[in-house]
Amino acid sequence: MSRVQLALNVDNLDEAVTFYSKLFNAEPAKLKPGYANFALTEPPLKLVLLENPGNGGTINHLGVEVDSSDTVHSEIARLTSEGLFTDEEIGATCCFATQDKVWVTGPSGERWEVYTVLADSETFGTSPKHLDLNSEGAACCGGSATDETTAQASCC
Repeated sequence: MSRVQLALNVDNLDEAVTFYSKLFNAEPAKLKPGYANFALTEPPLKLVLLENPGNGGTINHLGVEVDSSDTVHSEIARLTSEGLFTDEEIGATCCFATQDKVWVTGPSGERWEVYTVLADSETFGTSPKHLDLNSEGAACCGGSATDETTAQASCC
């Protein structure tokens, strides 16, 4: 199974969780301070909410969740053969999960990840490869954050 991931910045996590719980008639699959995700089967969507006051209503990043590390590695090979620059993160902890992933950047600077979740984590993640939230197209795992708060606000 694959599903599209939409990671949104929200001003107030509690309000956003209430709204999206009603909209999709579902409770979050994961709810942590400043972070929530909904793993929906109908429609097939991974909705990630990142509390980021002042940036609510904007896209943080986009992604495709896949079933296995083999699929992530196949996508790395395919995207590279298509001439796209890939930023690979294997065994990275991000968004309260250990993941294998690959990032690519779209023509307008939008960040896409193809990822699989290997295991849950009790920490948001301190990967040294986070983008600064104030940078163009900020999304997790692609640059350098100045602190854990910035990393958390910009990670999947």
